[in-house]
Amino acid sequence: MTGRDPGEAHRSSTPLELFVDLCFVVAVAQASESLHEALTLGHYASGALRFALVFFTVWWAWMNFTWFASAYDPDDTPYRLAVLVQTAGSLVLAAGVGRAFEHGDLLVITVGYVVLRTALAALWLRAGLADSVRRRTTLRFAMGVTICQLGWVGLLFLPPQARLPGIAVMILAEVMVPVWAQSAGMTPWHPRHIAERYELFTLIVLGESVAAATIAVRGAFDRHNGTVSLYALAGGGLLMAFAMWWLYFTRPAHLLLATTHRSHSRRFTWAYGHYLVFASATAEGAGLAAYADHLSRPVGSSPTGAAMAVTVPAAIFLTTVWVIHLRPHMRRTAESAPFVVAVVGILLATWSPAPALAAGVLLSGLVAVVTLRQRT
Repeated sequence: MTGRDPGEAHRSSTPLELFVDLCFVVAVAQASESLHEALTLGHYASGALRFALVFFTVWWAWMNFTWFASAYDPDDTPYRLAVLVQTAGSLVLAAGVGRAFEHGDLLVITVGYVVLRTALAALWLRAGLADSVRRRTTLRFAMGVTICQLGWVGLLFLPPQARLPGIAVMILAEVMVPVWAQSAGMTPWHPRHIAERYELFTLIVLGESVAAATIAVRGAFDRHNGTVSLYALAGGGLLMAFAMWWLYFTRPAHLLLATTHRSHSRRFTWAYGHYLVFASATAEGAGLAAYADHLSRPVGSSPTGAAMAVTVPAAIFLTTVWVIHLRPHMRRTAESAPFVVAVVGILLATWSPAPALAAGVLLSGLVAVVTLRQRT
């Protein structure tokens, strides 16, 4: 476990990594469904906040495993067993999402998260024993992860009113661990492998978004046998999913990671910025589902709030993909103008009769502009 070659040819995701991704889908789906329920009841602010916090644990656990596996993956029996323990932890975490959303009960989700992260700390220790060149970095990772897990457990003993500030402190501590650890030396991560792993998780969250929206729209059609508004929602949601996929995969990420983004600041901005990409794509499905419920049974939700559940995640997704994923490829400032116009238009679509269709048309128009510019 001395570290893999960052220039290794034909490096791709392993079957074990793909299996881990499929298990993380469960947690993503639980977070999406819980947000859907909160939005349907009109709990926009509290639902969005709880979703953001819960999704952070899912994304952070996945991301840390991904970067570790890119640097150290011997694919032997001890490694496989440690990863399977992490997978079990992700399923426990998924089981606690509902309780965290509905009652603020963090016990189950914390247990799952601690299992995940403790197994990762053990892997960092193993890497430290084998990789003497990067031992200082790996031991910092192991120490930081372990201390953070003690902090998460300690939150369970705080009074309810002190938990939110405590969670904010713990999130800050978590995101600082890789920055502190890699200041002692970079782990041997593989640009193409990391790019592929992020692309696959983007497909996961977009697929979950489509699935959540499809189920809700189908239920609305069953209750009302179809209306113009539901047809507009279904068509607009499909356009949005297609356009979001197209825009994200317009440029290959590994070109940035292998060149300009080797520096710490740019690499961390790209890696951490994907939290908003993944979270907004997941939230889009919940928003479309909540809007379908609003059309078929408008109880507890306002028209503007239901529409914002569709347009705001789309605007966040587009803004983040543009800033961290596409803008670094752009040579002229004018190339960013269509993205700005599209973001403003999507937000204004909140007050249109068919927000999903309007947002879908705007995103599709942006895809056409981007594609034509690439060909000229």
